[in-house]
Amino acid sequence: MTKLNLAPWVIGAALISAAILGVQTAQAHHAFAAEFDGKSPVLLRGKVTKVEWINPHAWVHLKAAGPDGQVRDWMVEGGTPNTLLRSGIDRNTLKPGTEIIVRGYQSKDKACAPICKANGRDVAFPDGRKVFMGSSGTGAPKDGADPNDK
Repeated sequence: MTKLNLAPWVIGAALISAAILGVQTAQAHHAFAAEFDGKSPVLLRGKVTKVEWINPHAWVHLKAAGPDGQVRDWMVEGGTPNTLLRSGIDRNTLKPGTEIIVRGYQSKDKACAPICKANGRDVAFPDGRKVFMGSSGTGAPKDGADPNDK
């Protein structure tokens, strides 16, 4: 009777599973340059309509005028919920109806189909407080400065 050694099979299956999960996680998180244009700074003034406190990035929804002056619905990508909390942004500071000013970069989809998107660098509140939104990544402008400023 032969004895089957299962240890190599179990280890192999675990390694393959870990590799598959790692690829899926890497695909879910994108580089800044994959979706946003570092040469298209945007300044959005408007009211928060909702906030999605989800990983890997929180999304702030607001109704604001874009670069063309037209008022539209915008989704602004921020950092992780934990990063925002450590910066002082929470469910009480970003309630629907709160007036904010977001400085960031527009998505490469300038047609805003189906919705306008931006990557937020910082957010300013009515009391004058300005907070880094914690969103950046590979391909993002290093200091968040407007590349058109000389």
